[in-house]
Amino acid sequence: MNEAIRPGSAGTAEGRAHERRWMAMAVLLLASFMNMIDVTIVNVALPSMRADLGATESGIEWVVAGYILSFALGLLPFGRYGDIIGKKRMFMLGVGGFTLASAVCGMAANIEMLIAARIIQGVGGAVMTPQVLSIAQVMFPPKERAMAFSLFGLTAGLASVAGPVAGGSLIHADLFDLGWRPIFLINLPIGAFALWAGARIIPDIPGNPGLRNDWGGIALAGAAILCLIFPLIEGRGFGWPFWIFVVMAFALPLAAAFVWWEKRQNATGAAELVPLGLMANRNFVTASVGAMVFFSALPGFFFVLAVFLQSGYGLDPLSSGVTTIPFPVGVLIASLISGRSGGKFARSRIILGAASLIGSMTLLRSAVGTLGDTLDQASLILPLALGGLGTGLAISPLFQTALAGVPPKDAGSGSGALQSIQQIGGAFGVAIISQIFFAVLGGSLASGAGQHAAYRAALSTAVLYNIACYGVVSLLALFLKAPRKGAGSRAGRQNDMGDAGPEVDSFDGIRAGRSRAWDASRHRYVCGSLCER
Repeated sequence: MNEAIRPGSAGTAEGRAHERRWMAMAVLLLASFMNMIDVTIVNVALPSMRADLGATESGIEWVVAGYILSFALGLLPFGRYGDIIGKKRMFMLGVGGFTLASAVCGMAANIEMLIAARIIQGVGGAVMTPQVLSIAQVMFPPKERAMAFSLFGLTAGLASVAGPVAGGSLIHADLFDLGWRPIFLINLPIGAFALWAGARIIPDIPGNPGLRNDWGGIALAGAAILCLIFPLIEGRGFGWPFWIFVVMAFALPLAAAFVWWEKRQNATGAAELVPLGLMANRNFVTASVGAMVFFSALPGFFFVLAVFLQSGYGLDPLSSGVTTIPFPVGVLIASLISGRSGGKFARSRIILGAASLIGSMTLLRSAVGTLGDTLDQASLILPLALGGLGTGLAISPLFQTALAGVPPKDAGSGSGALQSIQQIGGAFGVAIISQIFFAVLGGSLASGAGQHAAYRAALSTAVLYNIACYGVVSLLALFLKAPRKGAGSRAGRQNDMGDAGPEVDSFDGIRAGRSRAWDASRHRYVCGSLCER
């Protein structure tokens, strides 16, 4: 069993924990992959669930919507709780809750039971997910973090496209005549292994009991997220009535009220959900907005692509998933290259990745335009592979740059905020891309176009949104500020008296310097060495 790492201690257990950081990262990524793939694996099973449980269209939509809402709402507060009570403890609680909820999903007797279990699943995912990046941030020395973050990017990219393949395979196999249920039950052995291995390998990084959660900030942030996410999820189902846009508009004043509240909390020395230093950090804000725009394009694209392949050209879920395999292969290759680059040329890699994705979407539109009444799957290999390469190149430096200047004591808050922004972007993108796709599809069919021609026009038009998003990401990357050499180390060595203290930028520094207070002003955070090399 891995021993706790206490402030100021220097026992051999700490050395062992540090030496096993790559094994610990593998466990973190396994649990993260289990959570990420669950978002996409469910989509291919929705028709089977509806038929088996006798669900209404609204009920089956909430199988997806309930998870997204609880996950997005929980990321910020549970990320902060990782800073308070300990990141490993929160990670283990999240994995345990997610695994148990998966069992209930797999045994659901009716649609109401399934929706409730999916909401709990989303809470479990929100508890575990912010801890993955925050543990990695303090577990690895700066020179190794680029590879660690590239592996997280690889996991995110693979999960986005592996879900349809895995879901289609499990439903096609119909294990033990269970139909769609194995897509949830498969999480039981994975979660059990993650709990067993995590308890032994993941190092104990103690929390800071002196921190407190910001309940006012939680309420305002939750209300703002709810006002934005709920209309995006439900808008198309309701036909986009006026009240949907009114609810969405309320998200803006609520977000402004949240910023005002956090400034007030900082001025009075009270607890902050998102430390003011993060909101004042140009790289964190710019890279986070870039991540939001980037991830608004990815999930929506694979949603409409699945509809194009399955409904438009009659592929079954398994064949549809296999068609997208060039994309994760590209992600794998690019992530390995990006990891070997360390933190060098972060801005250039983001721009190159975004440019590759623009090229990918342009080639895809060209390939789709040449299709007839039969699908030439080979024509999609190059566009999808190029898109995977661009995704693998861009994700790692985006996350690195955003979290580079976040001190370890606020790592949970920074990670939770970043991934909450990412989820908002994903929900927004799915709503926008699907709206474009189905609007063009309906208009084409109404004008007398054939089925295949209508679907080709819908996909070609929808990916224009992706091209625009990747162009915005390229422009935002130009505003990322290159850090000064050694800036991260100096930021990590400052204690609240301004003295040079032990380095806290790495896992070893946490052991030596946890007992010292961080700079209370929160205005001296600078971009660390993640993106300086």
